Amino acid sequence: MNKIVIIGGSKGIGSAILLQQLENNFVYNISRSAPDISHPNLIHFSADVLCDVLPEIDDIDTLIYCPGSINLKPVLSLSIDDFRQDFEINVIGAVKVIQHYLPVLKRGKNPSIVLFSTVAAKLGMPFHSSIAAAKSAVEGLVKSLGAELAPVVRINAIAPTITETSLSASILRNDRMKENMVERHPMKNYLKAQEVAQMADYLISDKAGSISGQIFQMDYGLVTFKL
Repeated sequence: MNKIVIIGGSKGIGSAILLQQLENNFVYNISRSAPDISHPNLIHFSADVLCDVLPEIDDIDTLIYCPGSINLKPVLSLSIDDFRQDFEINVIGAVKVIQHYLPVLKRGKNPSIVLFSTVAAKLGMPFHSSIAAAKSAVEGLVKSLGAELAPVVRINAIAPTITETSLSASILRNDRMKENMVERHPMKNYLKAQEVAQMADYLISDKAGSISGQIFQMDYGLVTFKL
């Protein structure tokens, strides 16, 4: 049974990952709100990773950082504080968590880290300048730390397209918008949180022992294909 720390496991993709991992692993969740479930393999710590002192945990094999943001505005409507907040949530929070838990993680069993990017870091998309800039920094962090931490700790990122979660509720708020989003993707679908959780499960497993410093696009063909 591995010991997994999930940051942001109470909602969205983080919640899907937490639910998938609980049956076979021990999970520490750190988020401002508690998950809606209780389980003997779950310990929750209420904390804002940007503001609060992180809890001390003595045994960690895997670290998964899930917090993110969807702040879609024309660049002239974005304030410097918008850019700063997106960068802090997506990059600074991840750095803070990694720095805090890395000494313990290095002693773990086949230790690994999973972060999250976005397809907008690869595909130029209007109104995504703030989140694309922040997630591009996440991708640079993954590649640099992949080299720095080898061969002890693996680190990878998942770059999803739009995923059906509470964070994307305004973008998928009715059937017409959902249909438009399906048609936008060459493979005629968009992501569910459980699909992303399955990719995370693979990346933290021994099956992915050869993989580090990589960004995995889950895009239903959006970035790669032009049909």
